[in-house]
Amino acid sequence: MATIKVQEGYMPFRGFKTYYRIVGEPSATKAPLLLIHGGPGSSHNYFELLDDYAATGRQLIMYDQVGCGKSSLPEDPGVYVKETWAEELVALRKYLHLDHIHMLGQSWGGMLEMFYLTNYDQTGIKSVMIDGSPASIKLWIQEQHRLIKYLSYEDRQAISEAERTGDFTGPKYLAANDRYMERYCWDDPDENSPEPLRRPTNGKRASLIAEGPNEFTENGTISDFDVTDQLKNIHVPVLVTNGTDDLCTPLIAKSVYDHIPNAKWHLFANSRHLALLDQHDEFIQVMDQWLSEHD
Repeated sequence: MATIKVQEGYMPFRGFKTYYRIVGEPSATKAPLLLIHGGPGSSHNYFELLDDYAATGRQLIMYDQVGCGKSSLPEDPGVYVKETWAEELVALRKYLHLDHIHMLGQSWGGMLEMFYLTNYDQTGIKSVMIDGSPASIKLWIQEQHRLIKYLSYEDRQAISEAERTGDFTGPKYLAANDRYMERYCWDDPDENSPEPLRRPTNGKRASLIAEGPNEFTENGTISDFDVTDQLKNIHVPVLVTNGTDDLCTPLIAKSVYDHIPNAKWHLFANSRHLALLDQHDEFIQVMDQWLSEHD
């Protein structure tokens, strides 16, 4: 099998640099797929699980948002707002001449897509996948507290006590949060995890400033995020996806799907927050069919 070409580089952005990684060759018939990672504070790493897909002839473009991965890690907390990352996305499209693209955003990446599509120009976007993302942080927090109710009594108590005191450093809370994340997000990486998932994301600062200490406290710069009422202005084809055991519950996914004209929705029956990991083959199949329909 021929090796797939991988090209890496950096885009200058506001005195910082944004790392990008391009897999495969440009195609005359298949528009490239731009992959937007979650967090805020994750990185492109898990999208490397899609590298083989470039063998179908579709070029993949992934990048680390500023404050994450191999990109600059600014200390100024003022950088870590949704507008920075949206303008970085605008800049990247210009810099890499991504005039006609598909976009797939996972978790926060899908939120960034929604913010981008409702506040910036939708020209040249052939289709969008919104993978496990809320349009409203308020609804997200409400649903996380519902998911916590399925944990053991001890874990519920530990989380409740941490929320009451604002101390998210205690061993009981940390263990409870780990179990909650394993149940609804993904497992802590170990030697059996795919190699990209074992790499550091370098996004702790971005995550704490933008999101907060965990998935259910959300007191950072994006805590007031709500684009629900603007979703009606999205006029590109949209596929909403999530898993049955996902931090992004079916209710959250449905509230996105319901507000976007002519959107489609795929629910992965055995997935947590990353169907790409939990149901890899089905995820690729759903994605491939969607992209092929909208080239």
